[in-house]
Amino acid sequence: MALTSAWEHRPPQTSSTCASLETIFAENVFTRKIMSEYIPENILSQLFDVIDNNKPLGRDIAGSVALGMKKWAHEHGATHFTHWFQPLNGGTAEKHESFIEIDHKGGVLEQLSGNELYQQEPDASSFPSGGLRNTFEARGYSAWDPTSPAFIIGDTLCIPTIFVAYTGVALDYKTPLIRSIDAIDKAATEVCNFFDKNVKRVHVNLGWEQEYFLVDESLWAMRPDLVMTGRTLMGHASAKNQQLDDHYFGTIPERVLQFMTELEIESHRLGIPVKTRHNEVAPNQFELAPIYEDANLANDHNQLLMSLMERIARKHHFCVLFHEKPFSGINGSGKHCNWSLETNTGINLLSPGKNPYSNLQFVTFLVNVLMAVHEHNGLLKASIASAGNAHRLGANEAPPSVISVFLGTQLTAALDEIENATAEQAIVINAKKEMKLGVAHIPEILLDNTDRNRTSPFAFTGNRFEFRAVGSSANCAAAMLALNSAVANQLINFKNEVESLINAGEPKEKVLFKIIQRYIRQCKAIRFDGNGYAEEWLREAEKRGLDCETSVPLIIDRYLSDSSMRMFTQTGVLTKEELQSRCEVKWENYSIKLQIESRVMGDMVINHVLPPAERYLSVLLDNILKIKSIFPENEAEELTKQDRQLVRKIKEHISAIISEVDSLKLQRKTANHEPDLRQKAILFHDNIFPLMESIRHHVNALELVVDDELWTLPKYRELLFIK
Repeated sequence: MALTSAWEHRPPQTSSTCASLETIFAENVFTRKIMSEYIPENILSQLFDVIDNNKPLGRDIAGSVALGMKKWAHEHGATHFTHWFQPLNGGTAEKHESFIEIDHKGGVLEQLSGNELYQQEPDASSFPSGGLRNTFEARGYSAWDPTSPAFIIGDTLCIPTIFVAYTGVALDYKTPLIRSIDAIDKAATEVCNFFDKNVKRVHVNLGWEQEYFLVDESLWAMRPDLVMTGRTLMGHASAKNQQLDDHYFGTIPERVLQFMTELEIESHRLGIPVKTRHNEVAPNQFELAPIYEDANLANDHNQLLMSLMERIARKHHFCVLFHEKPFSGINGSGKHCNWSLETNTGINLLSPGKNPYSNLQFVTFLVNVLMAVHEHNGLLKASIASAGNAHRLGANEAPPSVISVFLGTQLTAALDEIENATAEQAIVINAKKEMKLGVAHIPEILLDNTDRNRTSPFAFTGNRFEFRAVGSSANCAAAMLALNSAVANQLINFKNEVESLINAGEPKEKVLFKIIQRYIRQCKAIRFDGNGYAEEWLREAEKRGLDCETSVPLIIDRYLSDSSMRMFTQTGVLTKEELQSRCEVKWENYSIKLQIESRVMGDMVINHVLPPAERYLSVLLDNILKIKSIFPENEAEELTKQDRQLVRKIKEHISAIISEVDSLKLQRKTANHEPDLRQKAILFHDNIFPLMESIRHHVNALELVVDDELWTLPKYRELLFIK
């Protein structure tokens, strides 16, 4: 797929008519076409050089750009502007400023200065920093990212920016993502030059698939766990859920379709090229996906879309759930990240070519990606690890918690053939300097000529890799910057090794083949095309030396491994200090989420579970006493047998819940007093989470037997079926 600039209009085909879509698409975005109408040509050429050729951004052009941007925004009804950034709390942030300035003549002006466009100083004291700054050091800087276009929401001009501390260290997701894109651009371009000297840049493409749940807002408001945590902390499975597969790709409910239609219209106005919508597997679960874009812009669009979804859902009396596992026992939600590399000459480096030489380039990049994933499979798992995703991975069609790569039968056979071939068999160069690659399979691989493995966390799907393990609530940048950095570092190592052998006098083509062949053998352990859920695979993965850790706090350690630190620092994506800070943020975030969940669970048990259970227990006991007062003892014993068994069962569950809620409070108190963030997260994982699961078991058992009229919480059968 040819890469287009972030500023160009490339409208997708939707159910709207082409004419109406072309009219509204990106109407609220300061695109390249719009900029040409508001910015002087000489300034515009400098800005396009920054965007297209990765040139440094000079402050001298900011004034002219700001003047044109403000004029356009004002014509579109904007009265305020904001630097829109992505702090480490997982959301987006914005501080609105009006265009007002005093004119020193007793009046005011509306303007946006170059300095205000280029840089601001938002208060950084309340954003997660992982110890990178003290509480009293509140200053942080947001700086304009010209590669992602400004846009208008309501009356506010939003300017995408990075966010860094006073000392210059990154406090956001965008900064290291951009660094990783630059790193892979440089490394991949140098490897491409072994094949084509015309390649000057390599772009990273990203196409995300956003899964989500919708629930009725009125029912959502009656579930404190959904309101406070985004997932149900208790609730027995509905008799009918997804067993019949009748929801998947089914007719979209009318209310949902109205929501989707408005969402698409608003997305198109903001230049988000959403294209696909459908019912997902679980009831009330849906998916939305756009056309692929440059990774930085695509990530911005995903963050913007999630905000849009929440706002528009409320207008349709829905609440949108991005939690990875809002309902137990049915599918969770992911954010599948489709990742590929494309040259400035329009070549997809992960798409098989039409001749042996281009296929050697394809195999080169394919195998280097395999090597990167093999070397850093633990890090990639850490990049998608979270309290929410831990519930999803390995369950109900979600990928397992072991990172492996699915290639499909045909491509696996091709790599096996290369592995077992000699250089003389595989590469023949005739008198015309034309190369023949003696691998029968590769030229026959067509787009999507590979199967889809829903149990694979990282699958090759024809011309891209699909990182399926990313959670639905996550910022794509966390996974993408890890993947970009790992691949960039691997390509650097490959390039250095190739050049070393070429300089020693060996022919380039045979050097390439020899190294690729060795890589295929070295990274074979990461390739797995079978059932990722099978117990046999988990045992096999451990034998292969893959990372099989399942504890989120311990998985986060992979950021600080020697190989991760070396890779991130050598590529310039994250410093040692920034890596440590991200681990601190992740550990703290994990603990806080479980702390909130455990508190909500305790409150719900006391206020919503035990009272109806005890009332129903009283009803049963009263019934037993009445029967005994009327019937003879022997007959009464028989008539009350089931009630007495039910009383005993309810009493046992009530006693267990009371005891375990008390234990939960004690364990939480112990964990909260632990000063070390890593150890605190471990305590929450090891001691508090198991208690919550046990309490859930007892609550679910009570839900099954307590009189439905007494049970105050909406049940799964009510939450999961939109009418």
